[in-house]
Amino acid sequence: MKFIDEAKILVIAGKGGNGVASFRREKYIPMGGPDGGDGGRGGSIYVVADRNINTLIDYRYTRKFLAQNGENGRGSDCYGKGGEDITLHMPVGTVISDAVDGDVLADLDKDGKRVLLAQGGKGGLGNIHFKSSTNRSPRQCTKGEQGDEKELKLELKVLADVGLLGLPNAGKSTFIRAVSAARPKVADYPFTTLHPNLGVVRVDTNKSFVIADVPGLIEGAADGAGLGIRFLKHLARTRVLLHIVDMLPPDPEADPVTDARAIVGELEKYSPELAAKPRWLILNKLDLIPEDERQERIDAFVSAYKESTGFDGPVFPIAAISGEGCRPLVYAIQSALEQLAPLHGEEEVAPATTPSESNDA
Repeated sequence: MKFIDEAKILVIAGKGGNGVASFRREKYIPMGGPDGGDGGRGGSIYVVADRNINTLIDYRYTRKFLAQNGENGRGSDCYGKGGEDITLHMPVGTVISDAVDGDVLADLDKDGKRVLLAQGGKGGLGNIHFKSSTNRSPRQCTKGEQGDEKELKLELKVLADVGLLGLPNAGKSTFIRAVSAARPKVADYPFTTLHPNLGVVRVDTNKSFVIADVPGLIEGAADGAGLGIRFLKHLARTRVLLHIVDMLPPDPEADPVTDARAIVGELEKYSPELAAKPRWLILNKLDLIPEDERQERIDAFVSAYKESTGFDGPVFPIAAISGEGCRPLVYAIQSALEQLAPLHGEEEVAPATTPSESNDA
C-alpha cells in the first residue's frame, strides 16, 4: 500500500430540518390549535483514531464528506428525524488542522480518541412553540440551521520512541532490521527508504520500544535536495534521536565528520526544537574497518566532531550488518527511555519553515 502522510478534505455537516406551521384538523374539533413539529438536527461528522490504519490513503482519493440533513417537521406534533452522523477512521498520530487559518483542531495521539469535526445544524422550531394566551393561532416557524463546513488538512506523524537520522546508505534500515522484526528494503544505492518504517524492539518480556526509520537526509535537504525534509515531521514525537554515521563512506573523498555536521545543520534549519532533543551518535559499519584501525578512527572522529559541534551525548560504535554492538545499544536506549518523560504529553515540535515538497510519497 502506498504510504500517504498528508491529505486535504472537506467536511460538511448536515443541515437541520425546517420547522413547520400546521394546525390540528379533526372532525368535531373545530379549533384544534397549532401542531407543527420541529425539524430534525443535521448529522455531525466525527473522527476516531484507529491503530489498525497506518496511512491516509483513503483521504487522498475521497476528499468530500457530507453528513445527512435532518428531516423537516410535520403536523400532528411530529418531529423530523435527525440526520445520521458520520465517523471517519484515521491513523493514530494524525494531526487535523484548519486548512484556512492553520489552527489545530485535533491531535489523534491515542487509539480510540474521538473528536467532533463538524457540528450538525439545529432543527427549526414548529409553530407549537409560538402559541400563547394572546397568540392562539401562530403561523411562525423557523428554518433549520446550516451545519459546519470546514476544509481540513490531515498530517500523519508516526508515534515512535526513537528516531533514526543519517545520510542515505548510512545503515539505518540495516540497523532497524538488526534490532527488530521490521524488514525495510536494503540495497547498495541511495534512497532505498522512500517512506517511514516502524520497528518494535523487544528488550525483555514486558519491555519494548518503537523505532522510526525515515528517508535519509543530504546537505541541502531544507532547500528540497534529495527527498527534502518533509519526512522529518515523523520524528517530532520521538524522545531520542539516533544519528547513524557511515564510518567508511563509499566515496573516498567524503569526510564522515563533515557529513555528520551537515545532517545536524539540516535538522536545525527544519526545527530548533527537534534539534534540541537528546541525540546519540551511532558509528556504523565498523566491520569494514580493520580491527587494528578501528579504535584510532573512532577516537579521531569523536574528537573532531565534538570540537566542531560541542556534542556531548553518548557514542556507540556498531556493525549493524552483523549485529555487533547492537544489543548494548538497545539496552542503553531502554534505560534512557525509562528515565525520560512519557511519549504522549510532550510539546509538539513545529518546523522552523514550511516544507514545499510535493505530497506524494
